[in-house]
This record gives sequence, structure tokens and C-alpha cells, in this order.
Amino acid sequence: MNNTNPLTKKTAVICLSPNRGGMELASLKLTKILSEYINTIVIIQKDKFLHKQCIENEDYSKLTYETIKFKSTFSLSIMLNTRKIIKKYNIKNVIFVGASELKSLYFAFIGLNINLIIRHGTTKSTPKKDWFHKLIYSNVKYHVAISKHLSNNVQKIVPFGKHTQLITIYPSMPKEISTEEKKDNKILKLLHVGRITKGKGLKEALIASEILYKNHIEFSLDSYGEIATNYENEFTSFINNLNYKNSFHLCGFTNNIYDEYQKHDIFIFPTKGEGFGNVVMEAISHGIIILSFDNTSISNFKELGFHIHLADDTSIESLQKKLFHIVSNLKEEKKLALENISKAKSFFSKEREAFEYIQLLKE
Repeated sequence: MNNTNPLTKKTAVICLSPNRGGMELASLKLTKILSEYINTIVIIQKDKFLHKQCIENEDYSKLTYETIKFKSTFSLSIMLNTRKIIKKYNIKNVIFVGASELKSLYFAFIGLNINLIIRHGTTKSTPKKDWFHKLIYSNVKYHVAISKHLSNNVQKIVPFGKHTQLITIYPSMPKEISTEEKKDNKILKLLHVGRITKGKGLKEALIASEILYKNHIEFSLDSYGEIATNYENEFTSFINNLNYKNSFHLCGFTNNIYDEYQKHDIFIFPTKGEGFGNVVMEAISHGIIILSFDNTSISNFKELGFHIHLADDTSIESLQKKLFHIVSNLKEEKKLALENISKAKSFFSKEREAFEYIQLLKE
């Protein structure tokens, strides 16, 4: 797993989370992108999700990685082994993706003159400005937020050292846009993507779809994503009480979600709030019509100049009105959505993301 990149800005991406989620996969994606330009390794927890991804997933199997085994986030093992790895590779830059392990990393980095960058990808609700957090955040050189919303959140929640700077770097598309041909559907096809649980918007999307049923508009709503075990009974009961339950299809998780954007007419994603909204970025890049609530980072996409529809936050009535407007002007809306593609290819490019990170690194 030797890295032969010509630039010498030796960098480690650290994500010690054991979980399977967007933040964890983002750490591998960022490592892969940077590895095309500079010497980069990723430091992960032994035998957990990210370690298995590096072994089994061909997208990440060529990454240079090191693993650490530990039992708690404040761990002597994290301190000693991280320090050992940093010295082994002569690392100058660290991009940390996470939160809880920072207190251990602070002690691991003492005396090493590390250029420490923290990537923020989720909204934080609890202020971290007590004396201990001020200490462990004191050596951070850059806070990198992945949306304008998160930049505002970081300013409110996280302590800054004397020389700390805040930067916004939007993520890039993890894969190329699907080459699947766009479909002309006989009936209206709606799409929802994401874990099926409270707050992710599927229930709200289904309630909003009642306006289609009442106006005798034939439709289907397909949902791709795993259902949370503790939500399954409640959700099943909700579905069974819908007059139009046969128009809904629970499709489960798929690795080919990009192809589904090409097969559907409207991407409906009325979540309570996202730190960034990777699926919205993907949908924009595929030229599908987008309908969401006007909240958190989702609103940023419209501010960036993309054509999307935003209903008043949490308002089902507003969501229904927007949905009916789209359907009533479907041909024109499809045309406007397709115009998002060219801008998205540039804005969400891997080259742009890599360049913006490299500007923060030292030799």
C-alpha cells in the first residue's frame, strides 16, 4: 500500500468512529481524493466498519491505512498509537473527522507541531466552550465546515484558539453521474432516499402525496434506505392506514441509487434538517426535480443558484402546494432541473474539493 504521489504534504485523515454512516464514509472518500495528489493515510479503528471497508470495498482497497484498537474514546491506546503512527509516517497535517476522540488526540499531538484541521459534517447542539474543550480545541488551525449552515453552527458551538480559522469546503460527488438514460414515465414517479426513521422526511412525503390522490393523479413513491428497527412497527401502522398505500414501495438499500435518480420525476426529501444533504447533492447532479423543506443546509443549495423547490419548514400544507405546482408544470420543471447538471459538475468536482484542502496543508 505504498503511496507514490509526487507532493510531499504528508497528511493523515483520522476517523475512529465504529459506526456505519455518512461521516465515516466521508473520511474514506476524502482520503481517496487527497491520495491522488499528496501522500495521505487514513487512521481508523481496528476491526470496525471503516477497517472492513478498506479490506473489502474495492473503492477503498488501495488506500494506505493504519488501525488502532481501543475501548473508550478517552484512551491511552489512542494517545500512544496515534503518536506512534504520526512519527512513523512523519505526518505534518491531520484532518480529523469526528468529535469524541479529540480529547485523546490532543494529548497524542503534544509537542509534534501538527497542522490540525477538523472537518465538521453534522450539526452540533450542545455548546463546547467549557475550559476543557477550550483546551483540546486550542491547537486547531482550521475548522472546515461542509456547508454555510454548518459554518454558522461551528461558530456558535465550538471554541476557537488564538490562530484558528473557519473555512467552508463543500464536498464533492463520490462517484460519476449515472449513465442510465432518463425515463419518460407513464405515471408520476416520486423518489425518497435515506434511512427510514423519524426526521428523515419519508412520513411527511407520504402525507404530502395525499394531494395527488385527491386530485386523481396516478403516482408511485419509491423509498430506498434501511428502516430503523425501533421505527418499523410505527411506520407499518402508518402505511396501512393510507388510502393510497399501494402507491408506496419500500425498496430497501441499494448500491445503485444513482440509476434511480434517472428513473424518477421528483426527488422529495422533507427532512427536519441536514448538516449538508449528500443525497440532495446527488439528486441535483442528476437533474431530477427536487422538493424539500426550507431549513438548515438544504436552503444553501438554492442560495448557490441551483433550481430546487423549498416548502415552508415543517409545513405539510406548503409541501402539498409545492408538489401540486410542480406536477401541474411538470414539463417545464423537468427542463429547469436538467439545467442544474452542468453547474453541479463543476461545483461538486473532486478536483475542486482536493484543491481547497491542499491550500490548508503544509509541507
